[in-house]
Amino acid sequence: MESGSGPQSPRPGFGPGSPGYEPGADPEQSPPSGPQSPSQGPQSPAAPQPQGGPPVAAPGPQAPESPAGPQSPGGLQAPGYGGPMPPGGWQQAPPAAGPAAYGGQLAGWGRRFAATIIDGLIIGIPALIITSLLGVGVLGATVSESAGGLVAALVGLFVTALVFAVLALVYAPLTMMRSGEHNGQTFGKQIVGIRVIRTSGERMDFLWSALREVAIKTFGVAIVATATLYLAFLANYLWPLWDDENRALHDMAASTRVVRA
Repeated sequence: MESGSGPQSPRPGFGPGSPGYEPGADPEQSPPSGPQSPSQGPQSPAAPQPQGGPPVAAPGPQAPESPAGPQSPGGLQAPGYGGPMPPGGWQQAPPAAGPAAYGGQLAGWGRRFAATIIDGLIIGIPALIITSLLGVGVLGATVSESAGGLVAALVGLFVTALVFAVLALVYAPLTMMRSGEHNGQTFGKQIVGIRVIRTSGERMDFLWSALREVAIKTFGVAIVATATLYLAFLANYLWPLWDDENRALHDMAASTRVVRA
């Protein structure tokens, strides 16, 4: 008998109970043997679809964002710089204080001392002449027949100092308040080539000159010197020798500097 005349037996390994068997499937087309390797990578879970609306696509994997570069103080990104922002930004350091900041070279102690001697003679000689003519000054107490003793000498010394202070009150402010190249100069400072300037950059007027020369330099130092056995007087005039800006104590109190004219 021919084999095709009778009923054919199912292929071995394909039938009810076999893997991949489905009723009605063609027994001639064998199911794939073994597991199939996936052709695509893992799929992200589908997003839930809203009822009655258009389908929503599942979000795909997002690429990581690159970190932003450093920001400048103005909010702009600094190009070509990957390090941390310098503290304080790119601010420049303030210029250091020096002679150029005050308009010239600082005057030395020798010139200042010479100007003080010249101004003292300009004020002192007229003060002695005036008090001697009045008969109440130091010279007047010496040559006058009616004056004598310690009391007369003390009175003469006080009157001489008072006349000297009055002349200083008029002399220094009136000469230092001059405009132009002679501003800040007494006649003694003008002779030796120095001048007084204010650290604020303003000109020396009458009130500021009187504050420096009379209120601080004359009366203020004299009062403190009396209480310190004249040590404050000596320290005031020697202070420019070791100060980095050649200042005396009255310069610090009046916010002034002495420079070459």
